[in-house]
Amino acid sequence: MNILKLIGREEEIFYKDILKYENELSEIIKNSSFLVIGGAGSIGQAVTKEIFKRNPAKLHVVDISENNMVELVRDLRSSYGYIDGDFQTFALDIGSIEYDAFIKWDGKYDYVLNLSALKHVRSEKDPFTLMRMIDVNVFNTDKTLEQSIENGTKKYFCVSTDKAANPVNMMGASKKIMEMFLMRRSEQIKISTARFANVAFSDGSLLHGFNQRIIKRQPIVAPNDIKRYFVTPKESGELCLMSCIFGENRDVFFPKLSETLHLITFADVAVKYLAELGYEAYQCETEQEARDNADVLIEQKKWPCLFTVSDTTGEKDFEEFFTENEVLDMERFENFGLIKNEANFEHDKLENFSMKIANMKSSKVWNKNEILNLFHIMIPDFGHKETGKYLDSKM
Repeated sequence: MNILKLIGREEEIFYKDILKYENELSEIIKNSSFLVIGGAGSIGQAVTKEIFKRNPAKLHVVDISENNMVELVRDLRSSYGYIDGDFQTFALDIGSIEYDAFIKWDGKYDYVLNLSALKHVRSEKDPFTLMRMIDVNVFNTDKTLEQSIENGTKKYFCVSTDKAANPVNMMGASKKIMEMFLMRRSEQIKISTARFANVAFSDGSLLHGFNQRIIKRQPIVAPNDIKRYFVTPKESGELCLMSCIFGENRDVFFPKLSETLHLITFADVAVKYLAELGYEAYQCETEQEARDNADVLIEQKKWPCLFTVSDTTGEKDFEEFFTENEVLDMERFENFGLIKNEANFEHDKLENFSMKIANMKSSKVWNKNEILNLFHIMIPDFGHKETGKYLDSKM
């Protein structure tokens, strides 16, 4: 299926920059060692493929999902075959003692790329998953940063999100806080990051859900009032790799908004997606109608759809990759924009955040409001939007 066509584009957005820097990029990768953390997620796989196909000297991939890791290896072998360098995968939780032992065993990498994250707004619906999101997005990042410093790593890359710019949900706010921890470590190691749009058909995304609904012959549900920018999985890998290799200390890479990067609603993507499969999108009025009529409609080459206004917590009205207070470099690359950061952070705030979270964990008792108040201390203008509704309560 042509993903570009589904998201309203005719060409890849980064190809000119990749073409211009390809020789230098390939030479650096060929002579370097890499650790990709969270390498079996959608973006992690895309980054791993971009590194693998350029024949690195060493490429180790870590991910908590054993099944996704199996698929990554099958994909690499089927697409590119083998490399001369040391390629290994490890099914490990980076918050575990086993991961620490793994780092003690080797740990010597020129580049460490951290793609692990809890990325869903739904993760903030309960205080327990929310605490895990903080652990994964903030403290595991800081831990692997510290390990990279101890092992003499040349560069540390960590993926952020467009939702960290003026965050309205706790997922985006956790990534904004992560960026603060990155700034503190940037005095000891060179770091860079990336904010980017929705990755089309990435694991767990709404578009990925379209695939699952087709397989299971179930209705497709999508908001018709929210427009988003999309990048392909390949483009997400290119964005992260270019930031890792060519980003200066504290740079944040993002896709430039241009005529080639289109805003499109999820409902519009659903209509295009179904048309590609030979179905007409049939608008139903209720969930029950969509469920009850699925088999009959599908036999008529019509697919039951429910397109509604979004009313769930944390949905941002529009996408932005930077704020008005951030300094930009829009000249260095054709289609990558850069945010240029100084090492601005408040040490006492970071220490207070770490201490308060540690105390909550130690007591094994905490609630969402406690964490939300702590987020407001870290981000005074945090515009959290709470509607009381989450995706678990919808089809």
